[in-house]
Amino acid sequence: MINCIIVDDEAHAIEVLQHYIKSIPQLNLIASFTKPMEAITFLNGQQVDLIFLDIHMPEISGIEFIQTIRHENYHFILTTAYREFAPDGFDLDVVDYLIKPIPLTRFLQAVTKAQKAISQSKTNLIKDSIETDYFMVKGQIKGKMIKINLIDIDYIEGMKNYVAFHHNGIRTIALTTMKDIEGKLPEQYFIRVQKSFIIALNKITALDGNRVILKNISSEILIGETYKQHFMETIKKKQII
Repeated sequence: MINCIIVDDEAHAIEVLQHYIKSIPQLNLIASFTKPMEAITFLNGQQVDLIFLDIHMPEISGIEFIQTIRHENYHFILTTAYREFAPDGFDLDVVDYLIKPIPLTRFLQAVTKAQKAISQSKTNLIKDSIETDYFMVKGQIKGKMIKINLIDIDYIEGMKNYVAFHHNGIRTIALTTMKDIEGKLPEQYFIRVQKSFIIALNKITALDGNRVILKNISSEILIGETYKQHFMETIKKKQII
C-alpha cells in the first residue's frame, strides 16, 4: 500500500485527484491540503510515500516545497497548469509532471511510474539494512559475545533449545529458538524450508527436486512439505521461463 497526500491550493483540483486515487486500490490517501505549510507540518513523523503537489501556490511554490522537505523516502508527482515549470521539477528528480486538466489515463501512467520508483527505493533500503545489520549472540565461553552479520549467514539450523548459525564457514551456537530468530530476519532475504532450517535466499545456487543447494556448502537441505508451497511461490517470482 502506498500512502499519499495531496497539496494543492485549488479545491477542485483536489477533488479530481481524490476521485482518481480512490479508483486505485494500491493508493491510500491519508490527507489533502490547500496550504503547503500545513502539509509540511503534517509530514513530521508521518509515513508518506507519494505526494501529489501543485507548483503555483500562494505561500510557497511546489519547487520550494520540495527543497524544504527534501527527503529520499518522498516521491513527488507535480500537478500544474503551467508547462514552463517542468524543467525545474525534473531537475529535482520528481517521478512525473502532470498538466491540468489531468486525464485519467495520464494519471494512471504517472502512478505506475511512482509504484516502480517506490518499490525500488524500499528494496534499496532493505538491501542497505541487511548489509549492515547483525546479531550479537552469547558464545560458549562465559562473558563472550559473537557478532554475526546477516549478510554472512548461509543457513540457520534448529537444535531443540538451540540454533546454529552457519556463516562464512563458521558454526556458532546460540541459546534461542527458530521461531524467535525467524521473526527477526528480513523475509526478503531469508526463508524457512523445513522445521529445522532457515536459508539465505541469496546463497541458493540450484534446486534439485526437493533439495536446495547452497553456495560453498557441501550439504544439501531438503524442503519440508509444510513449507514447500510458500518456498516455491517465492522462487517462482524470480523464474524467467
